Amino acid sequence: MNILVTGASGMIGSALTPFLTSRGHHVVKLVRSGARPDIRSAHWDPAAGKIDLKGAGPLDAVVHLAGETIGSRWTAERKRRIRESRIQGTRLLCEALGRLSQRPRTLISASAVGFYGDRGEEWLEEESGAGQGYLAELSGDWEAATATATRSGIRVVHLRFGIVLAPRGGALAKMLPAFKWGLGGKLGGGGHYWSWIAIDDVLGAIQHILKAGTLNGPVNAVSPNPVSNLEFTRTLGRVLRRPTVFAVPRFALELLFGEMAREALLSSARVKPAKLLADGFEFLFPELEPALRHLLDR
Repeated sequence: MNILVTGASGMIGSALTPFLTSRGHHVVKLVRSGARPDIRSAHWDPAAGKIDLKGAGPLDAVVHLAGETIGSRWTAERKRRIRESRIQGTRLLCEALGRLSQRPRTLISASAVGFYGDRGEEWLEEESGAGQGYLAELSGDWEAATATATRSGIRVVHLRFGIVLAPRGGALAKMLPAFKWGLGGKLGGGGHYWSWIAIDDVLGAIQHILKAGTLNGPVNAVSPNPVSNLEFTRTLGRVLRRPTVFAVPRFALELLFGEMAREALLSSARVKPAKLLADGFEFLFPELEPALRHLLDR
């Protein structure tokens, strides 16, 4: 396949490109205008509403991962940039794909389990309704921004990512220094659920979706076994052979990170990958401890 990838320099994208090429696919990166020329790249400037796909050639599929990270305190300006990077960029890409004389068969567009909001111990599947809050609204609008692609006859899959665990980058990399020093601990009460997935299974799920051609709409990219923050903390400590006796009080997290702490760090989403499982996808790392041992070479 000839596959266009946005966000190719991010944590998932930088792992996806060599994964796909090693399996015989041709990957074209959609990069910012003004970036260093690459014979295998197309260009865009989402903020300016500009996109040039001429360098991509006829496309079989698109994997759209671009979007500004949410992992810091949300000021009004930052929330605006996060939203525009997702909504405006997705809409611009989908409109351009719809204008192509030879359209790709599949668009996999990133989304997030933040769509479900803070739902406590409730089991959540793809058919579960949207939650409340900034992330839920953002994720819903992010998915809706692909409407042009759907109307153009492109199969659209909204891959709702949980916490992606990778050896470098992302949430795990931010946690490791404190845990390695024996200073790791639960966040707040620790009872809220974290839906996670190993980067290996993210790549496998994307390949499965591209190859199978049967899935569409929202697809949860999470392990079948979400864990509480407390269980995550204890498991990571056990893998690293470090104590996890410290705790970060809820008020301290909210003081430091405000709304982001409430919605991203302390929110509970117990999500099941119902569509992937029903479609026959087999996870390499369905359990947390083996996943962490593999990722951290422990």
